[in-house]
Amino acid sequence: MKGIKKSVIALSLLAAFCGPHEQGSNGAASTAQSTIRVGLYGAFTGSTATFGQNTKRGVELAISEINGAGGVLGRKLELFSEDDQGKPEEAASAVTKLITQNNVIGVIGENASSRSLAAAPICQSRHIPMISPSSTNPDVTMKGDYIFRVCFIDSYQGRAVARFARDTLKLSRVAILRDVKNDYSVGLAKFFGDAFIATGGRIVGDLSYVEGDNDFRSQLTAIKTMSPEAIFVPGYYTEVGQIAIQARDLGITAPLLGGDGWDSPKLLEIGGRSLDGAYFANHYFPDEPRPAVQNFVTKYRALYHQAPESVAALGYDAVGILAQAIRAAGSLDSAKIRDAIAQTKDFQGVAGVTTMGPDRNPIKPVALLHVSGGKIAFKEWVKP
Repeated sequence: MKGIKKSVIALSLLAAFCGPHEQGSNGAASTAQSTIRVGLYGAFTGSTATFGQNTKRGVELAISEINGAGGVLGRKLELFSEDDQGKPEEAASAVTKLITQNNVIGVIGENASSRSLAAAPICQSRHIPMISPSSTNPDVTMKGDYIFRVCFIDSYQGRAVARFARDTLKLSRVAILRDVKNDYSVGLAKFFGDAFIATGGRIVGDLSYVEGDNDFRSQLTAIKTMSPEAIFVPGYYTEVGQIAIQARDLGITAPLLGGDGWDSPKLLEIGGRSLDGAYFANHYFPDEPRPAVQNFVTKYRALYHQAPESVAALGYDAVGILAQAIRAAGSLDSAKIRDAIAQTKDFQGVAGVTTMGPDRNPIKPVALLHVSGGKIAFKEWVKP
C-alpha cells in the first residue's frame, strides 16, 4: 500500500508540473498545448455503425491532409474519438469526456439527430464549438450559438423531396412509413408531408415502425390498399432495404422515396434490385466532376478501397470548416473560433459550396439520387 501511495503522489506531482496544457478562462486548451486537440464522437459500433465509421474516415483524411500541409497556426491537429454506441446517453458521456479529460477545442459529431440533441447542451454550456456532420433535425442548432452543422436540415430536405415528387415525378398520392421512435424520421416525415400537401398533393396514409424491426408486412399490406403512387420512407438504410424487399414481395410496385438516412454501401447490399426505381435525397454525389469532389474521392478510395458515402464527405468538410475558422480566429479562444465558424462563406467543400446561415445551418443544394439496375445515379439538384 505504501508503494501505491508513493506512486500516486509522484504521478500527481508530474501532472501538476508537466500537464499537457494550460486552461484558458473558457476551458479551452491554451497556447501551451503542442497540438490542437479536436474531438469526434459517433456510433462506431451498434446498428448504424457504418455512419460513425465512415464519418471517422472522412475526418481522419481531412486531418491527415491538413497536418501534411503544415497544420493550423503552426501546429498539428490531434484527433480524440469516442464511441457512443448509437445511444443518446452515451453521446452525452462521450462529449463530456472529450471536453473535460481530452481538452478538445472543438467537437465533430454526431451523425444522428437524437445523439446530437443529447450532446449539444454540454458543448453549449462549456462554450466548445460543435459541428455536426449529418444531424438534420432543426432542433439541433437551436441548442445554442456554439452548435453548427454542415448538412442541410430536415425542413429543407423534406421540402426538396416533396417538390421533386410533385414537379419532377408528377405524383399526387403518397403514403408515409416512418420510424416513430427516431427524431430524424419523425421530423422528416412531417416536413415532407406538410410540403407535399401545400403543393396540392395528398398523403393517403401515415404508418410507423421502430428501428430494429424486421417485419413490415402488416404496414405495407395496409399501404397497398391505399394505392399510393409512391411511399416516402424517411428512415435509415438498416430498415429501408428490408422494407423494399417486403414491399415487392407483396406486389407493391410504387417507388420508394427517402432522405439522406438511406446513404450507405449497405443499402443495396440489403435491398438489392428491390430498390430499383427509388429516389432519395443526399448531400453529395461521388461522380460530381468538381475538383474538390474528385480529389477527395480519389484519396479516399486509395486509403479505404471503396467510394466515400455522404457522411464521410460531411465529416471531411466539418474538419475543413473548423480548421479554417481556427486560422481566421488566429487563436484557440473558443469564442473567437465560434465567431469564425459563424462567418463561413462560400466554403468549397466536398459536400457542396457552403455558406453558414444566421441560424448556424448551411445554405447549400440538395442532390436527388435515383436507384436503377442495382446502382445509384445522380438525378438532379434542388437548390435553395
